[in-house]
Amino acid sequence: MNDFDVPMQRVKEAMRAVWMAGDFGVVARTIATGGAEFVTRLQIPAGARVLDVATGTGNLAIPLARGGAVVTGLDIAPNLLVQARERAATENLAVQFDEGDAEHLPYADGSFDAVVTMFGAMFAPRPEVVAAEMARVLRPGGMLAMANWTPSSFTARMFAVVSRYVPSPPGVEPADLWGDDATVRARLAPWFDEIRTEIIPLEFNMPTTAAGAVEFFRTYFGPVQTAFKRLDAAGQAALAAELEQLWAGADVSREAGRMLVPNEYLHVTGRRD
Repeated sequence: MNDFDVPMQRVKEAMRAVWMAGDFGVVARTIATGGAEFVTRLQIPAGARVLDVATGTGNLAIPLARGGAVVTGLDIAPNLLVQARERAATENLAVQFDEGDAEHLPYADGSFDAVVTMFGAMFAPRPEVVAAEMARVLRPGGMLAMANWTPSSFTARMFAVVSRYVPSPPGVEPADLWGDDATVRARLAPWFDEIRTEIIPLEFNMPTTAAGAVEFFRTYFGPVQTAFKRLDAAGQAALAAELEQLWAGADVSREAGRMLVPNEYLHVTGRRD
């Protein structure tokens, strides 16, 4: 199947609409600190050419540019790129933001010293194509760095609840398999060596109740908002109740009106052969 096959094009059009729904910029702010910490761990030197795949509103691109990297950010959703450009302009940072597809990167072979992605490329429907494209645009010896929700993470559990009500398209593998150590190694092995992985904690710390957290994601997070809209009133009520139960059960905060939910992702790095 290639990019011009009608079924895959429909999947991609649907995914683009999902990520344009809501306002992911609001959600991104809740994990912005985690993005900055991810960038710090990478120790990418000033002057390095870096591509941020599925950049969203620039949670990786902005701190990379602050550190002196020459950054390009790419995303499928143009409304998110508008916010990313505004963020860069506010800090007088020169970042190139392009609209595009993680499975068909619009850059020449070997264009970048590093390719990074945080909770982004993992959602593209064909992982083998994404891996090949990220490898293609990296120079030999260049670094790939990914942050991917693990299958046991709270985020994966939330997606699992949603998918019981609104299943993914047939043939599309669960995105959280990118957070499984054995799977990610197998996917990257044809192009990368020195593959290393580490589980990193990242909490959801939100000034709200379980019901408020569900409403927050229902309002601002495209995949959850879209799922609710596809259900009738009874289905929406059932999904909301199950998500609220999930949040309440995962909360470890002892403070009224605050949710503190442990979460985690797999930090993955590799070197281009």
